[in-house]
Amino acid sequence: MQSLESSRLLLRPWSANDVDFVFDMYSRWEVQRFIGRAPKVMTDRRDAEAAIERWTGGDHPTYGIWAVQHREKGHLLGTLMLKPIPASGDEDPLPDSGDVEIGWHLHPDAWGHGYASGGGARVLQHAFDSGLARVVTVTFEANTASQAVARRIGMTHEGATDRYYNMTCELFTATHPGSGSDRMASSI
Repeated sequence: MQSLESSRLLLRPWSANDVDFVFDMYSRWEVQRFIGRAPKVMTDRRDAEAAIERWTGGDHPTYGIWAVQHREKGHLLGTLMLKPIPASGDEDPLPDSGDVEIGWHLHPDAWGHGYASGGGARVLQHAFDSGLARVVTVTFEANTASQAVARRIGMTHEGATDRYYNMTCELFTATHPGSGSDRMASSI
């Protein structure tokens, strides 16, 4: 997985040295409340170790789950991801939908500073530079902060859908700027 940079952020692979940050961030209900069908907080440092192991377990030229780090100050801010999104279905695990999802989780100390938008725009640019024609994100209906980020990075609200994760979500899409059917944020 390659590292990505923007003017303020370094998006890099997670490492074992990041366990304390991951545990601190994902043990907070305000972070976890909109993640997954049955949101729950991490309760043990081993949960963070296992998460980092999963996130670093593959090497793909386009997809990734990046640690978001402030370039100048060096401290961690959160997570950005670009990965296949599972379809709704009866199988376990859920089948691949054929779509690619972008997502962001930030530590509460990093909220309100534009890091999700800056990092999201950079990952979206990476997705299109890598040849993806379309990227989606889904949010809980009440997650208006993530919906605002999706709009800021040029994604279009498509309405409610139950196509992914066996749940009803708000769907946002972005298509490659060359396709002419979507707009992408012009500044990263």
